[in-house]
Amino acid sequence: MSEVKISAEARTEFGKGAARRLRRADKLPAVVYGHGEAPVHVALPHHDTLMALKTSNVLIDLDIDGKSHLVIPKAVQRDVLRQGILEHIDLLLVKRGEKVQVEIPVHTEGELAPGGNLLEHVLNALPVEAEATHIPESVTVSIAGLDAGASVLAKDITLPKGTTLAVEEDAVVLQVLAAQAEEAPAEGAEDEAAEA
Repeated sequence: MSEVKISAEARTEFGKGAARRLRRADKLPAVVYGHGEAPVHVALPHHDTLMALKTSNVLIDLDIDGKSHLVIPKAVQRDVLRQGILEHIDLLLVKRGEKVQVEIPVHTEGELAPGGNLLEHVLNALPVEAEATHIPESVTVSIAGLDAGASVLAKDITLPKGTTLAVEEDAVVLQVLAAQAEEAPAEGAEDEAAEA
């Protein structure tokens, strides 16, 4: 898991106007909370934060006025019209050795059994509990040879050492759906089309 160092500035102005001014200055409004401490409102460098978020569940060493805090992204708001623009981010305080609940992306490898079946990701991300400094970036599941009706449950996924499921073991993560055959038009429909 990667750890990124970012410097933040404490902020005292709030509201939409203050947030717009921050964004115009290429800064991102954020709030840091957790461990029963009062939330701290900060401004982050937009580009550095955007680059850090390219890694899922990135661990950030956040420097606020010379004091270091370990945080992980908890909620990220993005601009719906302009891709690559962040609006706001919530950061959760963590400690080394502490267990946290996060969602990690589920990747697949291999090919389904022949037949044109479809793979449905019931869960795009798997809820797990892991040590804050050892959060896996993703899990990979083999779908080689799976046929229609097959499913992969949470308990079937091999997790990295020190990581446990934070979802029911019988939760469906992936399932294979049967290919839909095109329906032949009804006999009467062909005659009606010919008359038209």
